[in-house]
Amino acid sequence: MNKSELNGSPHNMQQNYQDAMAMVRKFGKPDLFLTFTCNPSWFEVLNCMEGVQRPDDRPDIIIRVFNMKLKELLEGICKHGIFGTVLTYIYVIEFQKRDLPHAHILPTLDSESKIRTKDDIDKCVSAELPDPCTDLRLFQIVTKCMGHGPCGTININSPCMRDGQCCKSFPKQFKDDTEENVNGYPIYRRRATEPVQVGKYSIDNRCVVPYNPWLLKKFNAHINVEVCASVKSVKYLYKYVYKGHDAASVKIQKEGALDHDEILSYVEGRYVSTPEAMWRLNEFNLSHKSHTVVRLAVHLPQQQPIVYQDGQEAQAIDRAALRKTTLTSWFELNKNDPSAHNISYSDIPQHYMFDKSTTNWKKRQCGGQNVIGRLPVVSILDTERYYLWILLLRKSGAISFDDILTVNGLRCITFQQACQEYGLLRGDQQWHDALNDAAQFQSPRQLRMPFAMICGFGEVEDVPDLWVQHQVSLCEDFLHRYSEQTGPHYALADVEELLASYNLSLQKLHLPTVDLPASVLERANFDVVEEQAKANSYTIQLNSEQRNVVEILLSTVYNNAADTPKCYFLDGPAGTGKTFVYSTLLHTIRGRGDDVIPVASTGIAATLLIRGRTAHSVFKIPIDLNATSTCNLKPNTKDADM
Repeated sequence: MNKSELNGSPHNMQQNYQDAMAMVRKFGKPDLFLTFTCNPSWFEVLNCMEGVQRPDDRPDIIIRVFNMKLKELLEGICKHGIFGTVLTYIYVIEFQKRDLPHAHILPTLDSESKIRTKDDIDKCVSAELPDPCTDLRLFQIVTKCMGHGPCGTININSPCMRDGQCCKSFPKQFKDDTEENVNGYPIYRRRATEPVQVGKYSIDNRCVVPYNPWLLKKFNAHINVEVCASVKSVKYLYKYVYKGHDAASVKIQKEGALDHDEILSYVEGRYVSTPEAMWRLNEFNLSHKSHTVVRLAVHLPQQQPIVYQDGQEAQAIDRAALRKTTLTSWFELNKNDPSAHNISYSDIPQHYMFDKSTTNWKKRQCGGQNVIGRLPVVSILDTERYYLWILLLRKSGAISFDDILTVNGLRCITFQQACQEYGLLRGDQQWHDALNDAAQFQSPRQLRMPFAMICGFGEVEDVPDLWVQHQVSLCEDFLHRYSEQTGPHYALADVEELLASYNLSLQKLHLPTVDLPASVLERANFDVVEEQAKANSYTIQLNSEQRNVVEILLSTVYNNAADTPKCYFLDGPAGTGKTFVYSTLLHTIRGRGDDVIPVASTGIAATLLIRGRTAHSVFKIPIDLNATSTCNLKPNTKDADM
């Protein structure tokens, strides 16, 4: 297996992600997010075509030209300082559904080059159509490469459309000035202009993907430039970049076979396009970092990982006993080299190089400034190894495991006891450190699980304070989906569900209690907390007849009595409050965590309902009906499931 194949493996992508987060810990958050996409119409590609050949016929030419263009782009960003001085960067190569390669690039700028103000943003990024009179070439490139869609009501069949809306939130709103957004990307300046004709559609500034004018004119390709300096949770940027290739489950079953292993019958399948195959055959990098990240081992005595083949376990153990790890070799280095005593284990790669052939640390002659040491993530559930990890972060000059266990001349029995003797476990600091470290790379859902476990078994002195200090990290997904006011309600409801398995509750831990249905945590395209508040407000305003209608319908929905009718007709003159009754029902049902689809026969009627849709849209009813018409609702689709 060549290095390109290893670069794309799921395990290696996860390791690359953690390497990138180690760079974030040292240099800070990235400032820009660039997506550079191959343009098959580059003259370098077209000049290599022979006869009737098209770029699709020569994937080898496409990937070679793109690789050279990518190197030139990185040189412009890093060496020539298009955006300023670059401290560090990473990039990952992906392949589109239509086979073209593109690169995601995340550079981090130094303090003097940071993008802080609206003027700084406008200097780097534009989201407007240029004036064709002053810069015709840039205008042609933007209209050809940087227009999104068209989508929305103009083209409901666009690939970006999800449930009648663009998943990229296009078209944007017109804005006279750039607005800084502390929770995510800025809202770029998009001044109102007359639309221009592009193909059979017309576009204006609302449909322009953000770009850098200089890069666009230099490379004549789709280069999306986003300012991400204000993105709070940078781990999502890196998770997106290192998400890996798309895969599908494929069931393989022999004809006529009845008895089969359900696990073995499914294999992970993926489609590799010809450009991707050529990229791998040429052994071009699928990912790259500006700095070398050295992964250091953290293991208990005689518990280092061993790779072996079936039947050769004994030989593998014998080899491992003679072979030193980066940790045991560090002990040897401290015994023999006094100059290493003041260097912590995590910083040792900056000053010494680990020689894999001799398994020894050798002093570096140069280049240490581009090297970062990274200790692996150790779960707090792996108790002794976790406390060893804590000690290695703080203790330098150790010559053995016994030396680490020895505190003030007294040898401790466990690493946890050694941490206690050093005073590292006083109060709740260890739990704060554990959650802070996990928040660097774990998703909020993954973070809430150890939080619940720490609260249940960690003997935490002040649980409410632990929640308050880590609330933002624990709620990030719900804050993004809903709002800063209601996000914590959902996070606490999820924690309550996790605590239930330990026979605990929010009330027992003196945390704020919430009343949310458990089912809402799995889906909810709406904010249940807000729906509950609106339902209460609407219910109070109902008159006696409206209240009677609402109670009858809610009773029918939730009681499911066999003799209860399931079809009702609400009749009344205009202005009697029929729409208000419908709105009360919608808010009440959604406030209980259930979804409801309001359907109307006409578009005008649908606009009066909250998230209303027409019957033609929901059930895919043909516009022109005849005796043989059928609904175009395909099985096994999202619409069919709904």
